[in-house]
Amino acid sequence: MSGPAAVLVGPPGAGKTTVGRILANRLGVAFRDVDHDIEAAAGKPISDIFVNDGEEAFRSAEVAAVAAALDAHPGVLALGGGAVLSAETRERLRGHRVVYLEAGLSAAVARVGMAKDRPVLALNPRATLRYLLDARRPLYEEVAAVVVNTDDRTPEQVADAIALELVP
Repeated sequence: MSGPAAVLVGPPGAGKTTVGRILANRLGVAFRDVDHDIEAAAGKPISDIFVNDGEEAFRSAEVAAVAAALDAHPGVLALGGGAVLSAETRERLRGHRVVYLEAGLSAAVARVGMAKDRPVLALNPRATLRYLLDARRPLYEEVAAVVVNTDDRTPEQVADAIALELVP
């Protein structure tokens, strides 16, 4: 199969970027974060895109960035927490090695802290995160080929668990 070696999805605080970098290193491939692609294309941070252009503009850019990355990146790819909200993106993920990094509320809250750089969580991080975990879980599960729980695990342990799942 062509495409990324692994595509990581999950809520804010699941460790997609941290685990993705470790996993890519273990697999000997490059790491790419779609959120960074969006920021580079826009020339500004995601929080500024949300404030200046609105969430709809961000989500549109996200759909395009995910599509481009799925077509071009052979390594480990991390998607933003809300990328699965798009039906188009969920369809594009079919057939890829998608890993859902599952995180419970306590673990996710501990990892995101006060969420100053996460516009979706800015107003009330704990309540918003609880809502996002519940609302998005079915979408993450829909696209996932593998589910790895991240609670009470180090990023290295999560990367090891994923690597074991990816070995044919």
